[in-house]
Amino acid sequence: MANIKSAKKRILVTATKAERNKAIKSKIKTYIKKVEAAVEASDKAAAAEALKTASTEIDKACSKGIYHKNNAARKVSRLTKLVNAMN
Repeated sequence: MANIKSAKKRILVTATKAERNKAIKSKIKTYIKKVEAAVEASDKAAAAEALKTASTEIDKACSKGIYHKNNAARKVSRLTKLVNAMN
């Protein structure tokens, strides 16, 4: 354990940020699963709506630095390709 006050603070701040990032990543995985489930069920309207929500959330996470921009773009691209394949 750290002895210096600033090092103790950094440990706390890092833990807080890690929890936040974990929660956001988990939320995004849920949105991705909703898109995939809608595609699996062949529900075009639900898939399009779920894609819109998922891509927005992924972009927000990217802007906060939780995902690298290429990683976020790849996720959105794969979901979009999945939904467009239904049409």
